[in-house]
Amino acid sequence: MPNLKLIKKYNRVHMIGIGGVSMSGIAEILNYFGATVTGSDLSDSEIVEKLRKNNIPVTIGHDFENLSKADIVVYSAAINKHDPEMEKARELNIPLCERSDFLGMLTEAYNDTIGISGTHGKTTTTSLVALCFLEAGLDPSIQVGAILKAIDGNYKVGSSEHFIIEACEYVESFLKFHPKAAIILNIDNDHLDYFKTFENIKKAFIKYVKLIPDDGLLVVNGDDNNCLDLLEYTKATKLTYGITNKNTDFFAVNIVFDNNGFPAFDVYKKDKFYERIQLKIPGMHNVLNSLACIALCDYYGIDKKYIKSALEKFTGAHRRFEYKGTVNGASVYDDYGHHPTEIIATAKALMNKKYNKSWVVFQPHTYSRTKTLLNDFAKALLNFDHIIITDIYAARETNRFGVSPQDLVDKIVSLGKKAIYISNFDDIVKYLKEHVETNDIVLTQGAGTVTEISNKLVK
Repeated sequence: MPNLKLIKKYNRVHMIGIGGVSMSGIAEILNYFGATVTGSDLSDSEIVEKLRKNNIPVTIGHDFENLSKADIVVYSAAINKHDPEMEKARELNIPLCERSDFLGMLTEAYNDTIGISGTHGKTTTTSLVALCFLEAGLDPSIQVGAILKAIDGNYKVGSSEHFIIEACEYVESFLKFHPKAAIILNIDNDHLDYFKTFENIKKAFIKYVKLIPDDGLLVVNGDDNNCLDLLEYTKATKLTYGITNKNTDFFAVNIVFDNNGFPAFDVYKKDKFYERIQLKIPGMHNVLNSLACIALCDYYGIDKKYIKSALEKFTGAHRRFEYKGTVNGASVYDDYGHHPTEIIATAKALMNKKYNKSWVVFQPHTYSRTKTLLNDFAKALLNFDHIIITDIYAARETNRFGVSPQDLVDKIVSLGKKAIYISNFDDIVKYLKEHVETNDIVLTQGAGTVTEISNKLVK
């Protein structure tokens, strides 16, 4: 059981932006351990409904009444510091705590926090690790960045010391955590609106690795030199995995893909055959994600029969190359990838499938990322036969970067491929219905609202 003394000092917790993926998970954990939790959010959602079902009152809009009774107010990074509830908390001298700081306190309460970090693949790998622990009957607590079918949500409260979480590097929030074990999947150029340079991203990961205690565990991707550089910064047990780099603790060979693009492969532990694994998620990148999971779970003494069956059962997290249905006899998928590396990984996974023509509807995410990585986005999208670009999803930003979706279209065209810009989602749905044919594949791609298009298409 976690050390409840660290949590119990707050009997009443009010959460602003409680409907967020991470915020809702924290709310449920606190609720499970007997705290009174209330919250507010801008809009109703599946997550908000679930919180209410579990007796956590959520107000749409502002809730000054519950806020005024709270011992602490927790807010997500997306909340403006001039938000009326934030102002009210200051006026009443109620302590304010940002989500990652509060999650840091929770990770300290557990003896064994397992953090999965890296620029890409966190959600999938967190899901895989969580499923292996569940399969082995270890009853972990889980917090993951998407809805996971096996736990019917984005979190689970378990009775053991294991707390499996996604540890995100954005604004260095993972430095607030207390990991006993860590997986680092890759280090890539992202969130440059915050980090400014790649060197700063690397420095953040070095600081994170230094948080692991000497009796802890670090698992890194041996195919990524930036990850291998991290090994010198900890005295913890170190494990590596790879596909191209066979000088690793766990590596995959004899990789074959079926017609769905799902890989099967032999895993070797050092130079000994370990197990043949079959996945139900596509792409070479998921072979790497599973190797990370296998290395960690083997260290934890989980029997390979549980690892094998958990990996075979997993059909993907919500919005991770998720199959949505069909339109005109074409298959429709939806994917959260919003970085060029992720788009390339998704495109490669798609190429392992059998299909006629591929269509991508891409919604760039944030002006800063679109501006900084414009050329990389254009090159990544060349992997599709037909390309539709829609408006940039602003998220937390205003457009002070002077970038437009047309800039991306022009860049793609300059590289010799046709691309079109369509702003309105209904117009995109209409266009696709008029042009898509049997056995084509349609992919809606991005971290914003683009997912609505796939839902409308298959209705």
